[in-house]
Amino acid sequence: MDVLQAESATWAGSTATVRAVGRVSTREQLIRRLGEFAERGNLGKGLAALTEYVGATHYLLARYDLSQDEGLDFVICSDWPFDVVKRLAKVMSGLHSKTNELEKCLSVLQPCFMSLPDDVDISRGISREYCSITFNVGRVRLSLMLLFPQDVILSQESVRDVGILTGYFASFANDRSVRSDRDFELTERELECLFWIAEGKTSDEIAMILGISRNTINNYITSVMRKTATKTRSEAIAYAVRNNLV
Repeated sequence: MDVLQAESATWAGSTATVRAVGRVSTREQLIRRLGEFAERGNLGKGLAALTEYVGATHYLLARYDLSQDEGLDFVICSDWPFDVVKRLAKVMSGLHSKTNELEKCLSVLQPCFMSLPDDVDISRGISREYCSITFNVGRVRLSLMLLFPQDVILSQESVRDVGILTGYFASFANDRSVRSDRDFELTERELECLFWIAEGKTSDEIAMILGISRNTINNYITSVMRKTATKTRSEAIAYAVRNNLV
């Protein structure tokens, strides 16, 4: 986990506290400030500005494509308390394992409201619901999770807009944790096999095309599915299409 900013003091403070980044009143002002923060590589301040703009209180930016692991490596930047993030990691891992590739594709820029686990303690005045929205930055899938005051109802349109702006901001922010570390995991042979199964070829046909054994082809395909956290060839193909690998 490169940047985990668990700021307990911020959490314990009033939800009406004015953030140090300063308020922005219009979308144009927000975009201008995001550009400034991106040039400085200041991911936290940009996310704080986006959070305030939508009427939320706390942010957590995560690598959605790494959330199948139960560790905290998927967290990029957050002002949620560490113990809450740690508990949420298990929740995200469970949700990820139950979601197929098609559902992941359809969920992009679709705000989703979920409840925090009952054993999570939060400050008074903070809703136990949190809002999550996923988006892509290149080949990386990210998820922005927001907490908000109890009496505030977030507009889905506003959250969707903030998801788009977060993707815009993250794509320019000079922060190495936003860049994909999966782009170079697949070998040339694995990419070749992925291309041919996307073309509808069987293992026997790919073996004839590449001039290697069927068992070797199956080993490559198994490796592809392991690296892409997919369970079937169809899911691997969907992953490849979504990430522009084929």
